[in-house]
Amino acid sequence: MPAAPSPPVPVAEPPQPDAAGERSGWSSRPGVVGRCLAAGVCLAGSVPPWGWWPLAFIGIAILDRLLADQPWKHRFNRTWLVAVAWLYPAMVWMWDLTPPGYVAAGAFYAAYFGAAAALTPPGPARRLVLPGAFALAELARWSWPFGGVPLAHLGLSQVETPLINLARVAGPLLIVVSVVVLGQALSAALDRQWRAGLIGVAVVVVLLVAGVAHPRATVVDDVEVALVQGGGPQRTRASSDQQPVVLGRHAEASGAIDRPVDLVIWPENVVNPGRYLTEADARRIVAEVAYTHDAPVLAGWFVSISEVNTANYQSIVNPDGSETDRYDKVRIVPFGEYVPLRGFVTAVAANVTLPGRDVLPGTAEPVLDTPVGKVGIAISWEGFFEHRSRHAVREGAQLLANPTNGSSYWLTQVQTQQVASNQLRAVENDRWVVQVAPTGLSAVVDPDGNLQQRTGISERRTLLASVEMREGRTLASRVGPWPVVLYGMAAIAGAWLIARRRQAPDPNPDPRPPSS
Repeated sequence: MPAAPSPPVPVAEPPQPDAAGERSGWSSRPGVVGRCLAAGVCLAGSVPPWGWWPLAFIGIAILDRLLADQPWKHRFNRTWLVAVAWLYPAMVWMWDLTPPGYVAAGAFYAAYFGAAAALTPPGPARRLVLPGAFALAELARWSWPFGGVPLAHLGLSQVETPLINLARVAGPLLIVVSVVVLGQALSAALDRQWRAGLIGVAVVVVLLVAGVAHPRATVVDDVEVALVQGGGPQRTRASSDQQPVVLGRHAEASGAIDRPVDLVIWPENVVNPGRYLTEADARRIVAEVAYTHDAPVLAGWFVSISEVNTANYQSIVNPDGSETDRYDKVRIVPFGEYVPLRGFVTAVAANVTLPGRDVLPGTAEPVLDTPVGKVGIAISWEGFFEHRSRHAVREGAQLLANPTNGSSYWLTQVQTQQVASNQLRAVENDRWVVQVAPTGLSAVVDPDGNLQQRTGISERRTLLASVEMREGRTLASRVGPWPVVLYGMAAIAGAWLIARRRQAPDPNPDPRPPSS
């Protein structure tokens, strides 16, 4: 007689979503979209010029809850939408530079963060993986295409908080990691997962202690510097009739220097010989300022060198009129100082205003030998790239200078984010940083990232400051972002190896039937 069949073994079915719940409230599609937009707006509001830094943690907490237990496609789509709502408002300055580029860049860079979320597991392991994956996405958009755009990132949101000290350990990417960790800790606390939340906070506290306790650079000298901001209206483009006007403003503003100084610093490309200003006259005017104050002038030049190229450089002009050192800008602005794929862009966007000549990038080290010591130079856009200042310190820079020209940008996003970037550069390298612009913002930043002085927009003002020349290197200036990069790659790889192992079939299944 055949044996009676074994009773079926009950199998736990995954809970099915409630149809009504999916169509209403936070779980509905409009609710999800609303949460994505809210998270992105929080991230945008945390960076300058708004700088409401607690919003960064709230935005990440919302994002973490959007990713929990979701398939990879949902994780990608939701995070892409969060990043769109973050980057478009925080990078709206790009519209004035290139409207098509602004639209394309926002969508493309948002995809980096969508990919980071797709590579992050949806379960509790996301709290280990997402911080590293998010940092890798930031690094990717800082690097490619066309050299990247390292603005509006989460590291800038924390320059007025103790988290800026983390920059000494591994640069701005470590701050990005910490922001994500603390945001996830907030998410865990909202779910009453106290242990996970406390672990996240403890990790950041340990890193913060390491940043505060980091050995400091050695002070070798004190020097007096003058930062000259000539003033004038914002959102103006270079024109031939303005060439002598801009130079004249800075020569006149230098007259406000009322005490002996060791170095006078002028902004980027305010000396612009051309139709109404000969190069000989321009050099005479700069030399007269140097002679009057018996101090070298670190002046910014913009000079046509051919029918298709210009040079953007800073040089040392001494009181005797001699030029002793020069640095040509290496990292130049795409669509602002050169046009990638010029023939194609001209064909598809004939009505877009483009620079007629491309700036010819330099090849020299970003350090100038001056009578007061070695000054590291990052001209304008270069100040946003942490590796440029790190390179200067490696070459012996004792002071960092960021001469810039933000007069062509509208609003104050670029200017305020540049000041915040220089606060990061100061802490990363344990150096004083000076920023000087023709119409603002100009600033003096100490090695702790504190703003000692700052000008307003469009005002004529000369900042006089006593700054330290320093020697020595931080851990961040030695290793750069590599510790964070390796952590991010290892976390992603480890999480997915574990997931695949769990999904693999058992090679030696138990032949016995399960007990009832």
